[in-house]
Amino acid sequence: MRGMIVAAGLGTRLRPLTEWLPKPAVPVRGVPLIAYGLELLAAAGVTEAVINAHHLPERLREAAERFCPPRLRTRFSFERDLLHTGGGIRRVASFLRESERCVILGGDMIVDLDLAALIRAHDASGRAVTAALADDHRVASFGSIGLDAAGRLRRIGRRFDLGGETQRGLYTWVNVLSARAFDSMPDRDVFNHLEDWWGPLAASDAGAVGGEVLGRGACAWEPVGTPAEYLAANFEPIALRYFDADRAARARGARLEPNLIAGAGAQIGADCALERVVVWPDERVPAGTRAAQGVFACGRFISCAEGGEA
Repeated sequence: MRGMIVAAGLGTRLRPLTEWLPKPAVPVRGVPLIAYGLELLAAAGVTEAVINAHHLPERLREAAERFCPPRLRTRFSFERDLLHTGGGIRRVASFLRESERCVILGGDMIVDLDLAALIRAHDASGRAVTAALADDHRVASFGSIGLDAAGRLRRIGRRFDLGGETQRGLYTWVNVLSARAFDSMPDRDVFNHLEDWWGPLAASDAGAVGGEVLGRGACAWEPVGTPAEYLAANFEPIALRYFDADRAARARGARLEPNLIAGAGAQIGADCALERVVVWPDERVPAGTRAAQGVFACGRFISCAEGGEA
């Protein structure tokens, strides 16, 4: 089975951290964010995956190759110009459609769900596309996708609405696609996968696109899109069934404490007082430093508190 991690965004909301690393390569609890997606794919039986990249692509490649599970083979699709989500998928469609079904993940979040069960539900449904949706109170902030009683797509945020919605969920960016889904892709290079591809497909074929709404015990989802979200992902981690990230980080030399996460090779000077601080690998924190709610990266401290300044 094949898969894809969509990872080509600019990460503008996470600046200035993404001036030095692409968002999927930023370390979360001592391992790059991309590692979580790779482990999720491997745990569900995906054996080959493609990662698209645009911003600082070599830094992303290095992070992915260094933390890729041994049972998973990766390849990369480098985009000189951003193709948006649908265009990025279209560029590697010939690779993905060689698998009877494939899994497509977003590269800017951490999610815990039973991906193998989602694949089974997709196969049983006969759909071309199945999206994992979370029963999550944050739909007001992140938007939602609406389904009818049969699980068929009826609404995408405020941008697309066919009516008949009876349930909704937060879009987790975890998707299973049958090979036939690619037959309906727009014939252009740049487009969005939701309103430009899946919405029109749902309008023309009611049963082709759907979703599974997963309860809070079945799905945990955390975005890593802003400095505040980045800090929360590090210090308020969700429990994962498929990946012991802390063990992997410590095995590589990371230091994980309640108020301090220091990557491999990081050096903390004497008499430092650090509270909820992430120190990137190989950074040096000067002796006597007092800092809270932020990140040491590339020789400087960046505040990650809401409204904080670098």
